[in-house]
Amino acid sequence: MATYPLPKFHFKVTFGDTEFNCTEVSGLDFEREMIEYRAGADNVYYKTKQPGLEKYSNITVKRGTFADKSKEFYSQWVKTVYFQEGEEEYRGDLTISMLDEKHEPVITWKAENAYITKIQSTDFKADGNEIAIETAEFVHEKLALV
Repeated sequence: MATYPLPKFHFKVTFGDTEFNCTEVSGLDFEREMIEYRAGADNVYYKTKQPGLEKYSNITVKRGTFADKSKEFYSQWVKTVYFQEGEEEYRGDLTISMLDEKHEPVITWKAENAYITKIQSTDFKADGNEIAIETAEFVHEKLALV
């Protein structure tokens, strides 16, 4: 049986108990900062390089604008702006799963303690024929493959 790379168009995005039907996800980056160090008493004239702190990009999620779901991103963003935790948390886990042909997760990324920091509504163009796309940018504390 031949093994093929997974297509990148079949995925699922969830934030808390909300599932977003998205057209695009970007920012699933892992990076480790580098620390350069040279002790004052070293006889060699170069710096050693050591692994430092982990660093993650913001995750950008794009989706079509629907009349019945047009305020989902905005409602999440308002909670973070005014810190209206009350009974519900404004931070949550953002989960992105790449799916196989049986709609089962094959690879899953989990962004911990994520919240929306920026939303961008669609632009308007009288002579255009594209669908309306809205964008949300999530910040998070840690990204892991689960």
